[in-house]
Amino acid sequence: MFKTNVMTSSRTTVAADTPDVAVHVRGVTKEFGTGGSLTRALRGVDLDVSYGELLILAGPSGCGKTTLVSIVAGTLEPSAGDVVVLGKDLVAMSNGRKVRFRRENVGFVFQSYNLLPALTAAENAAVPLLIAGWHRSRAVEAASEVLDKLGLGDRLANLPSELSGGQQQRVAIARALVHGPRLLVCDEPTSALDAENGRITMELISNIAVQPDRAVIVVTHDSRVYSFADRIATMEDGRIESVEAGPA
Repeated sequence: MFKTNVMTSSRTTVAADTPDVAVHVRGVTKEFGTGGSLTRALRGVDLDVSYGELLILAGPSGCGKTTLVSIVAGTLEPSAGDVVVLGKDLVAMSNGRKVRFRRENVGFVFQSYNLLPALTAAENAAVPLLIAGWHRSRAVEAASEVLDKLGLGDRLANLPSELSGGQQQRVAIARALVHGPRLLVCDEPTSALDAENGRITMELISNIAVQPDRAVIVVTHDSRVYSFADRIATMEDGRIESVEAGPA
């Protein structure tokens, strides 16, 4: 994993079409409500994330982290600004194209594992492939290979209720990676885990998910996992206050 130079300003000069830039955000704002109930969740955010990079988006609860990654992942519309992800202008996309874009290019790891209780670990991990129209046996086989890399080769037939919290999170990671996404978004992936399982989860994300052709964004306020970052972007009150290199 590489380390980038320290950046002390939220304003960067990387162009949206620079080959190594996976995510390019400029002047993004997001407002909810109107009039007296208006809430400004994002207040002019600038950020670039490179391929091959694990960027941690840090900051206190309510600072806008989840809103920002939801916009980057195409699940939420910005009120204003430019959002270019994997070379595609998300702001200009229709809803239908965004759905296809997410299905083909984005993987999600959530704080809650969101596993289907009636499906085995392998079947849960295969869900994105099944949605994409893969034959069931082929999808489960591909998912089993990813689970094996995550150390769950002996748990393929287990239901979520038969897995520990850390094991369920690994299934969720496998589900996020099984279709080979070029952008992986992890929203508080360690918050429901104890220190040891949180460390294991971040090691797996760092060692398996980070690839030269993929960008990884991890939203967290858990300072224990900062050591896994290539860069740490710190948010406060809807703005990016600083972007610095992760610990060496």
